[in-house]
Amino acid sequence: MTAVYFDENTDDKSRRQCLYNGDLYVYSRSAATKELIDVARQMCEEAFAPHHPVEAQHHLPVEEYNEILKELKPKFIHDPRCKQIISRILGEFGCDLERTYFDVPRLRTATAQDYLNSGLAYAFKAHRDTWYSPPMCQLNWWLPVYEIESNNGMAFYPRYWDRPVKNSSNEWNYQLWNETGRQLASQQGLKDTRRQSEALEELDLSNDLRLVAPPGGLIIFPAAHLHGTVPNTTERTRISIDFRTVHLDELETDSGAPNVDSACTGTTIHDYLSAADGKSIPDSIVDWFEESTRPRLTNSAVSDESVVMTAAMAELSPI
Repeated sequence: MTAVYFDENTDDKSRRQCLYNGDLYVYSRSAATKELIDVARQMCEEAFAPHHPVEAQHHLPVEEYNEILKELKPKFIHDPRCKQIISRILGEFGCDLERTYFDVPRLRTATAQDYLNSGLAYAFKAHRDTWYSPPMCQLNWWLPVYEIESNNGMAFYPRYWDRPVKNSSNEWNYQLWNETGRQLASQQGLKDTRRQSEALEELDLSNDLRLVAPPGGLIIFPAAHLHGTVPNTTERTRISIDFRTVHLDELETDSGAPNVDSACTGTTIHDYLSAADGKSIPDSIVDWFEESTRPRLTNSAVSDESVVMTAAMAELSPI
């Protein structure tokens, strides 16, 4: 059963363990999360001027909107202020900066009424982030930039926490995606043609769990949780920020949340930076993850044929 903790005053080690067991944490806005959304708001409002960012879709042709995102999103990712602020966020929430690593923050947009849900505004269906090659100890940190509501936010599906889902993660290799799929994001039209890891069975998405945080409020969840973008039936674009963390304690032991159904290859291990000094993860850990491309399943939801396909793909990958 998934528990949801609100503004829980606990140490980071205990919180991580609860997260690896499927729990969720929600926090009120802090000084540093406000800093981060202020940066995002400034950049969004400059990019979409004279329109408000959450209403701009009603005033712009979709091609022009996509061109704005094409410039805005990389600009946000590479703004040096963002990495500095994320380190402060992690410090505020009790993380050991010497042993915590994070990846760059990403600005997400979920437009209303199917205006644009592909490419740079890709609307993720129900999925686990563990279908995309991260360590099983990855935690996701998610915060809205402007007001959201239950009909334009994010949903969790706790019934699938320990229940395998048939999926196409055996076809996913992170390094190959970086070389091809990611670069094609801005070229997608109204329909996204890139191959993503996705569920291959019909899912029961009733009784979903939707957490509505205020702007700058923070939701922390494990990469292993099945979740997805809520179909935006409001009149406002949802704009949010997310980044991810891993901890050396779990990386050193290859531990974290259970792997019930991920069979992807490649690794995101190169993406994370030290919250203390911005350095990469130690080479010994990187080498181990690069060499360990065979699926490590606690409870397999893929066929023997899929595992063979994964092994073959690993041989073709650049790692």
